[in-house]
Amino acid sequence: MLQQTQVATVVPYFHRFVERFPTLADLGAATEQEVLRLWQGLGYYRRARHLHAAARAAVAEHGGKLPQDVDDLLKLPGVGRYTAGAVASIAFGKRAALVDGNVKRVLARLMAIRESVDDRQTDKRIWELAEELVPAERPGGFNQAMMELGAVVCLPRGPRCGECPASRWCAARKQGLEQTLPIRASRRKPRAVEHHMLAIERDGQWLFMRRLAKGLWAGMWQMPTVEQQSMTGRSLAAWAGKDLGLKVTTPVKMGNFAHQTTHRLIHFTLWRCRALCEDRVMDDATWRCLGPMGTADLPVSNPQRRAVALLEGSR
Repeated sequence: MLQQTQVATVVPYFHRFVERFPTLADLGAATEQEVLRLWQGLGYYRRARHLHAAARAAVAEHGGKLPQDVDDLLKLPGVGRYTAGAVASIAFGKRAALVDGNVKRVLARLMAIRESVDDRQTDKRIWELAEELVPAERPGGFNQAMMELGAVVCLPRGPRCGECPASRWCAARKQGLEQTLPIRASRRKPRAVEHHMLAIERDGQWLFMRRLAKGLWAGMWQMPTVEQQSMTGRSLAAWAGKDLGLKVTTPVKMGNFAHQTTHRLIHFTLWRCRALCEDRVMDDATWRCLGPMGTADLPVSNPQRRAVALLEGSR
């Protein structure tokens, strides 16, 4: 949960999650939909699916316990080098290194590494440094101290060198580079895309459909949405008939809002219409009719919740 998410945001999610799934066996026995529902709002939903799959693998292959060695941890779904090192050292006291963004910054400054830390060879060098430095005694405490040092002292901007216990060894400070390092590769701007969200009213509720099991918000529920530029009410009605098999009234535009993911800036346009085939039987595995309270029982992304709030506010 803490990967790419702040602690203050995670805390309430964590407590709800472990209350519902107190053991790996409980988590492994749950459905993916249950896991996603408790995760919704945190984003990066692939983490939740990997966590679920890892719990199932731990139950099936390790008797419901996490393996203690890095190599075995790396075999679990979604467990990378950082997570394996963190679990092995902090939970089990194994001499294992970890490198997150904070540790990478600390080591780049300590050693005055002038190459981009995003370069593959530089990343390899930093991992080698981390492995050399981690002690055999209390490796977990050392790794947590390194992460904390980067989080509260060796800050990205304005490092607090006067408070740093490692300042006497810091090559970047000696060379006057503490404000310049580490060097990062320039990041690409998120790609702007347009999504048209169709709020189809049926029996006083809204039609939701389940997304495919891959891609953005995989397996979650949404009002029918199409990624395309410059849609009109008529073209949306035609799309609903052709792609969804639903006859609807001509959609009316309700509003716009934006949502940013790691790689995309999504501009949503919300449209409202009414289903004309009230008697059509909908497959419950693919379609649901939901009111504003009904979305609490299914995994729904934040943009969908925002759209529901707009719709309810317009009634």
